[in-house]
Amino acid sequence: MAARLVCVVALTTGRQGDSAGGVSPGSAPLSFTTLIRIVLSMNFSDVLTVLNEASAFELFRLRAAISVALDEPARVRAIQARLTLGQSIEYFDARANTLRCGTIRELRRKTVLIIDRDDGKRWLIDYPSINLNGADVQIRQPAPRGLNRHEIAVGDVVGYLDRNGLERSGRVTRRNDKTVSMVVGDQQWRVDYSLLHRVMEADIVEVGGMAEIECMAAVN
Repeated sequence: MAARLVCVVALTTGRQGDSAGGVSPGSAPLSFTTLIRIVLSMNFSDVLTVLNEASAFELFRLRAAISVALDEPARVRAIQARLTLGQSIEYFDARANTLRCGTIRELRRKTVLIIDRDDGKRWLIDYPSINLNGADVQIRQPAPRGLNRHEIAVGDVVGYLDRNGLERSGRVTRRNDKTVSMVVGDQQWRVDYSLLHRVMEADIVEVGGMAEIECMAAVN
């Protein structure tokens, strides 16, 4: 990931890197098309991981390069050529951070007037937001790694997901070789270390005379 990040930054800023970073010393900056090919070789989760490693300036420079590319008339015309009035489309709503569906009502010079399938409202959207090729834009975060024995002490409050996918939390009463013993509500459970995550904030409340953990928020 780090090597790809260096390469992406070099392509967008014109900065030369070293051979370990994927850009040969003294080589000329590659085209934006090459940059896109590198980025598209990763899924969106990988792209997000790379972007999180970049500095604010590198992100700003990348955004500027992307903005220029998106405004290229030839790129907009290529999208327009594949659209017709009444066509059903899928587009990305940046505000809702999700894909939505709609029907084209008017093709304008820089935007498209659509009727959203879900809310029935008319919206003006940008041509590049239309997902013509059915790209998978979902960002999938890696599964939590759990906690190891050395990260947990007796008395810690930790959480886990049960077999039904429900959030549970409790207080550790004993550390075993592969599991922890913990009190969840009025029951004692043994949970594998790999399933545990830290509880950011929790309160002990009395319910029916029994101490129970009320989880307020949890983080991996």
